[in-house]
Amino acid sequence: MAKRDFYDILGVSKGADEKEIKKAYRKIAMKYHPDRNPGDKEAEEKFKEAAEAYEILSNKDKRAKYDRFGHAGVGGNAGHGGFGGGSMNMEDIFSQFGDIFGDSGFDSFFGGQGGRSGGRRARGQRGSNLRIKVALTLEEISKGVNKKIKVKKQVTCNTCGGNGAKDASSVGTCSTCRGAGHVRQVKNTFLGQMQTTVTCPTCSGSGQMVTANCSSCKGEGRKYEEETLELDIPAGVDDSLQMSVKGKGNAGLKGGPPGDLILKFEEKPHEHLQRDGSNLIFELYLNFADAALGTSIEVPTIDGRVKIKVPSGTQAGKMFRLQGKGLPVVQGYGKGDQLIHVNIWTPKKLSAREKELLEEMKTLANFDPSPGKSEKGFFDKMKDYFN
Repeated sequence: MAKRDFYDILGVSKGADEKEIKKAYRKIAMKYHPDRNPGDKEAEEKFKEAAEAYEILSNKDKRAKYDRFGHAGVGGNAGHGGFGGGSMNMEDIFSQFGDIFGDSGFDSFFGGQGGRSGGRRARGQRGSNLRIKVALTLEEISKGVNKKIKVKKQVTCNTCGGNGAKDASSVGTCSTCRGAGHVRQVKNTFLGQMQTTVTCPTCSGSGQMVTANCSSCKGEGRKYEEETLELDIPAGVDDSLQMSVKGKGNAGLKGGPPGDLILKFEEKPHEHLQRDGSNLIFELYLNFADAALGTSIEVPTIDGRVKIKVPSGTQAGKMFRLQGKGLPVVQGYGKGDQLIHVNIWTPKKLSAREKELLEEMKTLANFDPSPGKSEKGFFDKMKDYFN
């Protein structure tokens, strides 16, 4: 089944600002929240659908890609190392968008009944996102590549399993919230006293306290180590794109969920080719004789060398186009072209014999410049290049 338009899901126009989008999402989240619709699978799917729409439209870069390319522009696989929206689970939603429908907000809405019913408790503090640069060759960008990368980051402590405790007997019930994971607060407002429920500040919502810290991680539940990550990089990426790999950032504090890994791409210079979007450019240098007489010559492409025919009378600045020999369009269809720009090589030093031949040639009428209307100038050639 085709995915619904994100603007339609939230019921906002394409020109809606950040405030309108947030307000619309909160309204839908309230309506379809699983605590208000226990056991209703349809409501849960609408809740997830709205969260996915908000994830894209609340992010300036993701929204721009969505507006330009639709669902293809944001990957359709969030949570699985893609470039945007897609299958989110409930834990993702509550951890990412807690500022919109946190414990206190929903407890007030449902009459102070505990918000996330069923005892859903927050795990420790979420780990921070990790940003790294990945250098790629044009060949790797052309085909896509599986990369193994060593990253220094916070990883879950293997001694305590991330809970920060010395052993099983070193974990007890939180004395502040008595294991509930939340505490009640009474605030005075202009409407009178309002009671809300907030995450317990002592145990961060876990309902438990560590009485003796793990000796390996000193109670944090994580350690700073080097980890080898295996990443699938899609074809066609460039240095304007970022790729998010869910859950591969720094480990959370005291059992909290991990952050994400944000990849920034860096293109390594190629020996022969230059990149312009999905097109590749090769600067071909011909001697005057080959340009005048015509020749066949091999040129490098991203897939190996190919032979092209240079017709007689080829002028400097001529562009040859090899269709489909460029780079793939990331998360799109088709490939760019390879453009071959002709340069006529002029020798800087001449022998006596070479000077003699050239002196004789320049007196011949056929060597006088006489461009016709069919010969295009610089600006016309640039128009052809970009079209």
